[in-house]
Amino acid sequence: MIFLPLPFVVALLLLTLLAIIVRGDEPERRNWPFLALIALCALQSVIVGLRWGYDVTALKFVLPVLASGAPPLVLASFHSLIRREERGGPGGAWIHATPTIGVLLLVLLAPQYIDFALIVEYVGYALALLNMARTGTDALDEARFEGAVAAYRALVIAAFSLCLSTLFDLAIILDFEWTKGENIGLIVSNANLLGLLFIGGTAMVADRARALPVANAIVDEEPASLPQDREILDRIDHLLVSQKLARDENLTLSRLARRAGLPARQISIAVNRLAGKNVSQYINDFRIAEACRLLRETDMSVTSAMLESGFQTKSNFNREFRRVTALSPVAWREQNRAGALAA
Repeated sequence: MIFLPLPFVVALLLLTLLAIIVRGDEPERRNWPFLALIALCALQSVIVGLRWGYDVTALKFVLPVLASGAPPLVLASFHSLIRREERGGPGGAWIHATPTIGVLLLVLLAPQYIDFALIVEYVGYALALLNMARTGTDALDEARFEGAVAAYRALVIAAFSLCLSTLFDLAIILDFEWTKGENIGLIVSNANLLGLLFIGGTAMVADRARALPVANAIVDEEPASLPQDREILDRIDHLLVSQKLARDENLTLSRLARRAGLPARQISIAVNRLAGKNVSQYINDFRIAEACRLLRETDMSVTSAMLESGFQTKSNFNREFRRVTALSPVAWREQNRAGALAA
């Protein structure tokens, strides 16, 4: 019987996920860093299978080089959900190639320090992700409002998964110290499988959260004078109601800022201070209000009301509907239709 290592199965699942994302997305919406990350992990899984399943020892130095490329791609993936002006200059991208170059040099000159270098890299990038997440959901201002909360959670999970990878690296080091590496194959296989769960989940969420690009995406982030919070909120409310901007499924904080002619940060601060919530929740409140109107005044189906009000997924629509009304859409319609008839 042919022996099929678990990492080969993981690689097959990753490639299947990659094909699903590529086929399901418009080219302009694809999150290319995440696609590259999935492809890298699939390649890494094949190498792991060959190294520990078939004992191809010549590949042992290939694995750390491939592993060093994952954290920068994770960070780049979530950077794609942030307005370009906030990411730093174009030269900053080259900085993230230094970990891989450094590990490659260690492979050639000082392989005994490879594990330590990888642990430092993974922890460093995990801290960078958590720093990105510290301002909350509004930090991902290029994420569609419908998917912003899920993308934010994926960001935190990605940081956690990088930390988890360091624990597996420590387990590998300890296994070499205590058992001369007897359990190394099992540890690596389990780490590879968990990596699939985290990377696959975060990739799907972040890929779905990205909005379609628009032309003339330049925004003046520093207007001569900034209105007060109430004036900012009034301007946003006017756009959401009179121009029905809340129904735009590709609406992001960055695009809302361009339409309002205000810095995104000012909008976020004004909404947080006056409404006590993030911008994503504030926009969804308008969408739920529209959905309630359609459910109460028309015979439109729940799905049609969901789409008409700006939502694209039932799970997010139901979650937000319950957050605002404490009822499911069906229960809310029945209760309010009954009340209207009784009146």
